[in-house]
Formats: sequence, structure tokens, C-alpha cells
Amino acid sequence: MVQRETRSTYALWVVLFCEAVLSWYNFIAMEKEVFLSVIIPAYNEEHRLGKTLEAVDAYLKKQSFTYEVLVVSDGSSDRTGEVVTERARTMQGLVLIDNKENNGKGYVVRQGMLAARGKFRLFMDADNSVSIEYCDTFISYFSQGYDVVIASIELPGAKIEEHAAWYRRALGHWAKLLIRLLAIWEIHDTQRGFKLFSARAAQEVFALQTLTRWGFDIEILVIAKKLGYRIKELPVEWINKGESKVGLSAYVTTLRDLLVVRKNMLLGRYRRTTVRA
Repeated sequence: MVQRETRSTYALWVVLFCEAVLSWYNFIAMEKEVFLSVIIPAYNEEHRLGKTLEAVDAYLKKQSFTYEVLVVSDGSSDRTGEVVTERARTMQGLVLIDNKENNGKGYVVRQGMLAARGKFRLFMDADNSVSIEYCDTFISYFSQGYDVVIASIELPGAKIEEHAAWYRRALGHWAKLLIRLLAIWEIHDTQRGFKLFSARAAQEVFALQTLTRWGFDIEILVIAKKLGYRIKELPVEWINKGESKVGLSAYVTTLRDLLVVRKNMLLGRYRRTTVRA
């Protein structure tokens, strides 16, 4: 009995020691310049987030650069925060930004991108529908003079594995065409949740963002173009397992947001001189 208690005590001290070492390592890492920041917006993602963090961690541990991963909870009412907290015990650089109220995906992406410290800042979806492994290819384009690199499923070479309802595919097709006609013709797919920004572009673009829900992707790309940043659109493999939270109401919201963006463009509201401090 005494030996069993001794082993339990020893195991507890080992766990505490490991957590202390990891905390110290994370603190030291925080003091260094961060090369890549990964921002993951999350709303009630307790079931999908764990696997995504596992994939992100596996990719980042292979890299020689410094990094941080910010999960921004959008007022989640499930165990999303607990999943992140538990994972942070063993995952380097993982931080939870835990909002108590739901403000919309655009709000938490903006929050994360402005809070990030990375030279490059990526936001990706919590379902890992576009693999983190694309980072290598995306980052290489910044040496060619690009400031923003985004994923697309509307370019040659893209692969789509989708299990969504038929109406989503039909609505998505016509929505993309309308977005191109009214907002930014050069971009074929504004809505993929995998976009990489330089630190400078992120600070300026997201400071001007006004939309907080589904239409924010359109707005940030319009702002980037207006500010003179070069945007590169790349084909990716997109895996939609049919568990998306995007319903019919999201298409209505996006249409409304598109009209807001168009109005702001006509009124000249996306100018560098209006960037908030």
C-alpha cells in the first residue's frame, strides 16, 4: 500500500515537473520573435478541434521556425475552451483567447490577427478543411512580392471532397459570381477559411475591417486590394465533411454584407488614412 502511494506521488511530481518545464519553455518562446502565427476561430468545436490541433502541432513541430497558435473562442457554450486548455499542457505555443459572448467569425478572426505577433499570420478553420501542410507553399510566395496568399477551390488544380447539401453547392456557385461582380473580380474564391498575411498587411487590413460575421472575408480582401497589397490565390484540396455550421441564413447574411462592402467601396471608406490606432 505504501509503495503504491509512493509511486502515485512520484508520478504526480513527474507530471508537475513536465508542466513546469513546458510553461518555462513557452515563456522563453514568447520572448522570441515569432515567425508564424496560426489563428483558429472556434465556436462550439469540442468535437473537431482536438484533431485539428493535433495536425497543426504535428506540422509545426517539424519546423525550424518559431510559432504560436491562437484559438479564439467565439462565446462557445461547450467544452471548446477545455479542449484547448488540456491540449496546451503538451502543445508548445498554444494560447486560448476565450470570449464569453458570441460576436461572429469575422470578429474573432480580426481579434486573433491583431493579437498575433508573427511575421506571417494565418487564419484557418477549426475543421482543418484545408490542411496546415499548405503553409510551406503559401509562405514561399512572400519572397515573390506577395503580401496575402489565399486558398481557392475555383482554380485549376483544386480538389474538392464535399459531403454538403446540394443547395449549398448551387448557392455557393452563384454567390461567388456575385461577389466577383460587385466586390473583387480578380479573386475567384473569397470564402476559403485559409488565408495567410504578412504582419504589416494584417495590421493594416484588419484594423479597417468592419464586418464581424460571414461576409468579412470579402471585406478584408477588398481592403487589401485598396491598400495596394498583392494577393495570390492558390488551388488547394478542400475536404468538407458535411459538418459545417454554415446554413441558409449565412448566405443571406453574406449577401447583406456584400452590399455593405460595395457601399463602403463607393464611399471610399477603405483608405489607409482612416486606420484606427
